[in-house]
Amino acid sequence: MSRLQYYRRIVGAYIVPGKSQLTFWHELPEANLRAEVHRLGEYYMSFAEKAGYPGHYDAAGIPMLNYHGRIGVQYNPIAIAQWGLGNYNLACRAENEARRKKFLAAADWLCAHLEPNSFGLWVWNHYFDWEYRRLLKAPWYSALAQGQGISLLVRAYRETGTVAYLEAAHRAFASFLRSPSEGGVTLTDEHGKVWFEEYIVSPPTHILNGFIWAAWGVYDFFLATQSNPAHCLFEHAVQTLRSNLDCYDLGFWSLYEQSGTLLPMVASPFYHRLHVVQLRLMHRITGDTTFAKYADKWEAYSRSPTKRTRALCYKSAFKLCYY
Repeated sequence: MSRLQYYRRIVGAYIVPGKSQLTFWHELPEANLRAEVHRLGEYYMSFAEKAGYPGHYDAAGIPMLNYHGRIGVQYNPIAIAQWGLGNYNLACRAENEARRKKFLAAADWLCAHLEPNSFGLWVWNHYFDWEYRRLLKAPWYSALAQGQGISLLVRAYRETGTVAYLEAAHRAFASFLRSPSEGGVTLTDEHGKVWFEEYIVSPPTHILNGFIWAAWGVYDFFLATQSNPAHCLFEHAVQTLRSNLDCYDLGFWSLYEQSGTLLPMVASPFYHRLHVVQLRLMHRITGDTTFAKYADKWEAYSRSPTKRTRALCYKSAFKLCYY
C-alpha cells in the first residue's frame, strides 16, 4: 500500500459511515443535562452510544479500535476513558451493576497502563504510529488522554474510595504542570496563554475540542482534590479559550485547530456540532456568557445551507491539499 493510499484509508475511516470501528468517535455530540457542573457526578457529555460500543473487545472486556492497514486493532486510552465515562453515566441512572463493572474495568485499565515517559512524568501512551502534520511515532501521549483519564479516575475514587484511583489521577495530573519540552502537555504561548495540546507537535496546533476536553479533566481534578494548582490552571485555560474563540470563527463555520496552514482546517460537521456542545457546557461550568454567545453563533451557522456548503468546500480542499 502506498503512503497516499494509507492516508486515504485513515482519513476515509473518519468520513465514511459504517466502514470502520473508528466511527466510535462520531457519536452524536450531546450534553448530559443530568451532570452537576460544580460537583463530581455524571460526566458532562452523555457518551451513551460509546458505552455500548459494538466493536472489538479484549479478553478482559476492554474496547479496542480497528484502524485497519498497518495499524490494526489497538487500545486507545481516550476511547477507553470515554467508554468508561459513558458506562458510569448509565450506571448512575439505573444502579446497573453491569455498567458499573465496565466503568471500573476502564478505571483499572487506566491505572495499570499509566507509565512514566522519558522525563519521568506519568502518561497514557498510544502504541501505534499516527499521521498528524508529521508522523507521531509510538509511543506518544496527549493532553486529551490525560484529561479524560483523570475525569474517569476521580469518579472511580468517588464511587469506591479506592485510593489507587486517586493516586493515579495525581500522577497523571502532574503532566499538566509541565511544558511539552519537559515531557508535559501544557504549552504557554508568546502571549502567556495556556494551551493543553491534544497532539504534541511543533509548531503547536491548539486543537479546540481536545483542549476543552483536557480542561474538563483539570477541572474534575480540582473538584476531587480542591487543588490550588488545578484551580489556577483551569482558570488560565478559561481565559485562553475566551480570548481566542474569535480565532476559531471563520464567519460561517468553526475551525478544528490553529495549524497555520495556508488553507485553514475547517471543522467537519461532527466537530462543529461538538464545539457547540462543548461551549454550552463551558457556559454552564463558568457562567461566562462569551461561551454561550459563540455557541449560539456557531449553531446558527450549521442551520444555513449556504454556510454548510461553504464549509464542505473548504474541508474538501483542505483534505486534497494536506492529505
